[in-house]
Amino acid sequence: MSCTPRPLLPGACASGAPTYEMLKEEHEVVVLGAPQSTAPATTTVINIRGDTVVPDHIVWSLFNTVFMNWCCLGFVAFAYSVKARDRKMVGDLTGAQSFASTARCLNIWALVLGLLLTVTFVILVSTGSLVIFETVSEMVKHDGGS
Repeated sequence: MSCTPRPLLPGACASGAPTYEMLKEEHEVVVLGAPQSTAPATTTVINIRGDTVVPDHIVWSLFNTVFMNWCCLGFVAFAYSVKARDRKMVGDLTGAQSFASTARCLNIWALVLGLLLTVTFVILVSTGSLVIFETVSEMVKHDGGS
């Protein structure tokens, strides 16, 4: 590599422009410097278990607390969901699974009971209003005919 005048960029010759690869290699050598030691590099392996997912059912419990809170089952399910989340944050997966299972069962019962009681309430109100309407219309007919 015979360069007659000193170029502005190191590695550039008068015969042609330097390539990107040449400049990159020179930059890496300048930044990294010479190898510090000849010892092999050691690595650290961190194992993250993928089966640590424990659902805490907090959103479902919150829904049941707000909308399906017949007999306070929604509130109790919410309390167990919070306990499951706390156990999961501490790292007690067995306790978290136990509380999450209880919260799931309570959520199922709260949802089923809430739906049944709501449907029963709607049926009673609608039939009651029909009975009242018919009673009033009979009274009007009876009083109007005399």
